[in-house]
Formats: sequence, structure tokens, C-alpha cells
Amino acid sequence: MSLYTVENLGIDIDGVNLVRGVSFSIAAGECLALVGESGSGKTLSCLTPFGLSAGTASGSAKLDGVDLCALTERDIRPVRAAKAGFVFQQPLTALTPHLTIGAQLSEAAGQAGGASPSRAELVEMLRRVDLPRPDELLSQFPHRLSGGQRQRVMIAAAIAHRPALLIADEPTTALDASLRHEIMDLLDDLRRETGMGMLLVSHDLGSVRGHADQVVVLKDGAMVESGPTATLLAKPKAEYTKALIAAAPRLDAPLLSRPKPQGRLLDAQGISVSFPRAGWRSGRIIAVDDVSLHIDAGEAVALVGESGSGKSTLARAIARLGPCDAGSVHWQGDAWPARAKMTTAHRRLIQPVFQDPVASLDPRWRVRDIIAEPLKMLAPEKDEASSVAAAIEAVELDPEMAERFPRQLSGGQAQRVAIARALVADPEMLLLDEATSALDVLVAAQIVELLQRLQRERGRSILAITHDLALARMLCHRILVLDAGKIVEAGEAVALIASPAHSVTQRLVEASRR
Repeated sequence: MSLYTVENLGIDIDGVNLVRGVSFSIAAGECLALVGESGSGKTLSCLTPFGLSAGTASGSAKLDGVDLCALTERDIRPVRAAKAGFVFQQPLTALTPHLTIGAQLSEAAGQAGGASPSRAELVEMLRRVDLPRPDELLSQFPHRLSGGQRQRVMIAAAIAHRPALLIADEPTTALDASLRHEIMDLLDDLRRETGMGMLLVSHDLGSVRGHADQVVVLKDGAMVESGPTATLLAKPKAEYTKALIAAAPRLDAPLLSRPKPQGRLLDAQGISVSFPRAGWRSGRIIAVDDVSLHIDAGEAVALVGESGSGKSTLARAIARLGPCDAGSVHWQGDAWPARAKMTTAHRRLIQPVFQDPVASLDPRWRVRDIIAEPLKMLAPEKDEASSVAAAIEAVELDPEMAERFPRQLSGGQAQRVAIARALVADPEMLLLDEATSALDVLVAAQIVELLQRLQRERGRSILAITHDLALARMLCHRILVLDAGKIVEAGEAVALIASPAHSVTQRLVEASRR
């Protein structure tokens, strides 16, 4: 018997039809995945029937026999609270920042009208999602936890009231390969234990392949094809589905020729970074521990590792974008000053591109002003109009995009704007902090092709922070593997992935092959 049945679902926003003719059903204990590129209607199809989007739904969406599309917002709230749980893409923004983990779990458990759980019951909720030291975590705030820990807390909150259906909207996008599989395995275990159904939104075809029973492929708000996961992914019928599968990064993908590095550009020695421990406990947490590395001109180097390994902290310390307790950085032989004494000339040399393309752009500014900002600060002698136009052309954006605001851009367009902003001041090196992890496979493949072209044509050095070994192999000459703030393995990208020596590297490679 079907737990959740959607028939001929249509969704309009401000009179514009965005989703049409979507139909599927989920049985108790079953997982159905909605896949497709950004803007295909996946998230709208998941959330709108539950009253969690700006859209108006037509057709029917029956949860345990109750048609959600026929209910008013007032009537849908108790049904949503009692029968559905939600896991969202960004746990840090989905969790309430000023509430402790214990308070958030208590609130979630009581949303269906149940009694407030005891402390022992709260500890058991965290233990159920495999979180270590659950008793200590109850008093922590979300910003004190790692990405994987926050995602597990959100799952614990989503199932605290034992929902019949779990809606998981890109629950593993921002996590490394090992954590992605751990989270999906956890969700599988919870489905088997409780019998709840799961509606999964994902552009990670690896997660879909290994964990979903059924797949529905969406494009431009309409169904392209659907069927059992193993059959559909093995023998897709639609050209669009074939393109999605082909765009997924692989460890055996053919490599393009890359420019050879030309002499030493950056040399970092003995970099160490620590942070004070949270709460009443004294002492400091060592995030980066005496790390040394170098990057040659025209070379691309990847920092890879599991969540919390110190990748971003190390890169920010080297670029003087974050704290650095000890160590030295030399640029073409000249020592860099401390962060507070960085000059305009120093700051122009390394420009960052961050993980969340939309969040990294000022929502009040037009694209042309966003791209021009570094010029005003770092290269005021350059002609603004021509430099912005050249940067927009370099990242293959339509010149008309210059007048748009970030909210009017897709994820891929926003990331291209972020790359254009980084290029406009003509830096010697790009710092890419998970630059494709928030994008679907088709858009991510386009961004990788763009970066490869810029690397070939402009010879820019790249320091890429990533948990995607396939991306590191395609884009970078060398890979440095971090664990607990130390480099545990380093080598040429292809050779290191083919024969990983350290257990952390082996675990990452194995997770990427699944």
C-alpha cells in the first residue's frame, strides 16, 4: 500500500507554471529520488504540497490518504507536524543558531503534541544517529559542530517525532565522500528500523544509485522518465538522463593536457592554526599542525580530506584570509607580512571563490558592481567597464547578465559571477573553496570545464579545497591529503588516486568509487 502518492502535480508561482504532470508513489520503508539539474523543479515538487514554498499546488498529493493539496495552510500544519520530517541541504542555516542542540531536539520531539523528552531520551536520539559524546553535545550550539555532526543533528530532529515520511532535500551535498555515504547509510538504517518512507532530492547520482529504490528524472518542471533505480541508471532511455549520468565525475575520466608548472610561486612553511575550546573548558583545539607546502606558477594543487581535517583553515591561513598562529609564507621568494599588515599588492595576488555561490554575492548589488568591487580596492588604475566586460566574457556569461541581481541567477550563473569577480583584478592564484559542491552535476561539469580552460589559457595557479577526488584528478597536478590538521599523503594526482598509501586516502578513494 502506498504511503505517499502524488498524481499530476502542478505548481505555479505568481501565475507562472513551474512544475506540471509529476506523478509518483512511495511505499512505507521505500526511498524514491527526484533527480535533475538546478531549476528542474525537484525541491518545489517536494516542499510545495506541504506548504513550504511560495508555490500553489494543483493535482493531488496524498499522505496516508490525506490530500495535502486540498488543505488550507491552517489545516496542513498539524498533518505536516505529525506525519512528515524534513532534512535540508544546509544544516547550519536550517538549525536555530541561538538554541542548544538539546533545546532543538526537545522542540522537534514535541511538534506532534507529545510530552517533552527526558535528558536520557535526548541522549538516545543523538546516539541513534551515531554521534559521539551525545551527553556533551546537548549543551552545544550548532556553530560549534562540524558539517557532518550538524547534518546528523538535523536528521535526529527530523525523526524525533517518528514521522511516516522523511523529505530529504540534498542532505549530503556539502559533505565529503565518506560522510555522504555514512549519512545515506544512516538514513537507510533508520528507514528499515522505523518503516518510514523517504523522498530524496539529489544531484549525487552515486547516492541515488546505492540508496534509492525508485528514481524520477525531472527537467524544466516535467518528468522525463522514471523507474527502478538499477534499471533506469543502467539503461536510461532519455538523452537528458544519459547526459546527467555522463556528467557525474569519475575517477577514470579521460584527462585533458595541462600546462607544466613554471618555477616556485608560493612556499609555506610550518603553518599552524588553533582555536579556543568551546564553553568552560580551557585550552585550544589544534586545527592545522605544522604544515608545509609549495605551489609552482601555473600549477594546480588540491587539498583534500574529510570534513574537519583542516583544509579550509590551512588555505585561509596561507592566503592571509584567516588566523595563523605560526609559520611563514613566501611569494616568489619574498616573505609575506602578517594578516593585519597585508598590502593591496599582496591581496591582489590570491583571490578566493567560495562554496556557496549565491551567499558569497551581495544581494543588493547588480552583477556588474559585484565584479567591479575588487577593482576599486585592488586595481583602481584599470578601466572598470572594459575590465568587467572582459571578466564576464572570460567566464562565458551573457553580457546582459551584468544588470541582474544575484537572486535572478541560477547556481551555475552565480558561480561564474564569483569566478569573474576573482579574475577581474588579474590575480596570480585562485583559491577555490569547494567551488562546485553546491552545484548539480551538469552545472558542476561546466564550471570544471571553465576552470580547465582558464588554467590552459591564462596559466593561473590554483589551490583547490575539495572533498571530490574526481574533481581533484581532473583539475589539479598534485593532491595533498589532510587528516587532523596534518598532511598525511601527497603526490601526483593520477598516481596518488591509483595507489593510495594512507588509510584516509584509501577511504576517500573507496568512497568515491561507490
